[in-house]
Amino acid sequence: MDLIQTALVLLLVLFFLLAGGVWIAVALLVTGFAGMWFAGHPRPGDLLATTIWGESSSYTLAALPMFIWMGEILFRTRLSEEMFRGLAPWLNRIPGRLMHVNVLASGLFGSVSGSSAATCATVAKIALPELKKRGYDEKLSLGSLAGAGTLGILIPPSIMMVVYAVAADVSIIQIFLAGFLPGLLVMALYSGYIAVWSLANPDKQPPPEPEMSFSEKLRESANLIPCLLLIAFVFIVLIMGWASATECAAWGVLGSLIIAAWQRSLTWESFWQSAMGATRVTCMIMLILAGAWFMSKSMALTQIPNALANWVDGFNLSPYALIAALLLMYIILGTALDGISMIVLTTAVVLPMVQKAGFDLVWFGIFVVLIVEMAEVTPPVGFNLFVLQTMSGKDSNTVALAALPFFFLLVLAAAIITIFPQIVMFLPRLAFPAG
Repeated sequence: MDLIQTALVLLLVLFFLLAGGVWIAVALLVTGFAGMWFAGHPRPGDLLATTIWGESSSYTLAALPMFIWMGEILFRTRLSEEMFRGLAPWLNRIPGRLMHVNVLASGLFGSVSGSSAATCATVAKIALPELKKRGYDEKLSLGSLAGAGTLGILIPPSIMMVVYAVAADVSIIQIFLAGFLPGLLVMALYSGYIAVWSLANPDKQPPPEPEMSFSEKLRESANLIPCLLLIAFVFIVLIMGWASATECAAWGVLGSLIIAAWQRSLTWESFWQSAMGATRVTCMIMLILAGAWFMSKSMALTQIPNALANWVDGFNLSPYALIAALLLMYIILGTALDGISMIVLTTAVVLPMVQKAGFDLVWFGIFVVLIVEMAEVTPPVGFNLFVLQTMSGKDSNTVALAALPFFFLLVLAAAIITIFPQIVMFLPRLAFPAG
């Protein structure tokens, strides 16, 4: 059986397992064993054990559960309420007014959460009732919350970035640094759209809020200071190279516990819930990664990734044409898979092509994260759509249509960083000139 036939058989095995409702991690492991059989490996069980042990014992990977725990702790504080109160007074004169709180609060919480679903749920919990009470357009509220919730995986620290860095064997710190400016770009695009929409639909805007003095605004924003200090601390330590990503994650957990204690929301019950929540999410991700590692080893033995890369290379696609093809492929995958699965399923095949085309793997990581953001607002498995459907009581079609403009803004962001890769690479090259 030639490599093309082997690849098709393995793809069919994986497809039928996933379509049959088998856990993604188990489907990856079974496909890996099938690949070993085709490659004629005599002892696949030994390779499974050594692969999972060797990959999972990485010091770098220890950052993953710590960042997840950091987000779980802050999720159980009054951070979301304080964000709305602290940000709202500064936005009264901007077109769209309080609607921008969705974007700014999601960016702020995303920088300490690392999870898209957690960011979307946390901000929506407080913003949806407040915006509805004040008379803001419900469709724009839902769409902006769905889009802005994706900032949880683009603005560091991000669980998705850690997964990509481990799968692609690149520096987590460089990936984190690369995400800051694209994150600000996406926030600017979202806020710009909200402002333009508001100017075009003045009849759908509620009357402005009563003006506050500068000192009153500062008092309302005072409770945001600890969280902002935590974000600034993690960012400065990362960019100055004073600590590794894993050490920053540990400091982040400590800072989150201090903030929770300061807000008097840290109890034994909330501490235990945050620890168990972080454990469940970490175990799920690690199981998927274990399956992906084993399948990657299996694919390497079959020589399928190299053959596929050479096959694509034979079309003599320009770098931009290759990126456009990968963009389309990932968007299609996003209709059926979650972001982590998209990354771990494709890196073994896609990265050789990307490297041959001359793209930096750090840049490509941010590109992939942007596309994973699109998947979060793409039916039928967009997690942010599920979150908002549950919290708003609206049907899935209403939420998906509301999120559609923000999906296209993410496509625009992906195009911008492709044309201007310096947006992504500026901070990593500033911190690691020889990198």
